[in-house]
Amino acid sequence: MFELYLTFVKIGSLMIGGGYSMLPLLIRELVDKRGWTSEEELLNYFSVAQCTPGVIAVNTATFIGYKLKKVGGAIVATLGIITVPMVLIVLIATLLNQVWQYPIVNHIFAGIRVAVAALIFSAVIRLVRSSIKDWFSALLCVAAFALMVFGGVSPIFIVLGAVLIALVWGRIRP
Repeated sequence: MFELYLTFVKIGSLMIGGGYSMLPLLIRELVDKRGWTSEEELLNYFSVAQCTPGVIAVNTATFIGYKLKKVGGAIVATLGIITVPMVLIVLIATLLNQVWQYPIVNHIFAGIRVAVAALIFSAVIRLVRSSIKDWFSALLCVAAFALMVFGGVSPIFIVLGAVLIALVWGRIRP
């Protein structure tokens, strides 16, 4: 349990940019380094965490903790993932009010935004590579992307529609 807590403290401390930016770190720590889950299973947890209420990082930690150690593991992993961010939020909120007017602070945040964009892009590439297995999943991905970006369709309807289409496709496919 202590290793579970420390692992999620580490992940939580490096979680700049939110849940999407943490996917490469989750894969490295939980799949590659510790072997606690497979990449496909982690991506499934990550997908479900996106669809459930709450913070994606916390939801994912809770799912992984539950998988490993049931309710106690879920609590420990959740506490681990939120420990450092909660402390940092309080510290940053205190400091930002005092230094926001300095141009260097804006430059720092510009750099952080670029780094976070790169982390998210990396996670998207890895997610696409592991999720698109055939022409049907590629078509579903492109359609979902187009509906969201160009059609303004809510992500909730995209997810529900994709689930329904995949269920129907799974029943009619030979």
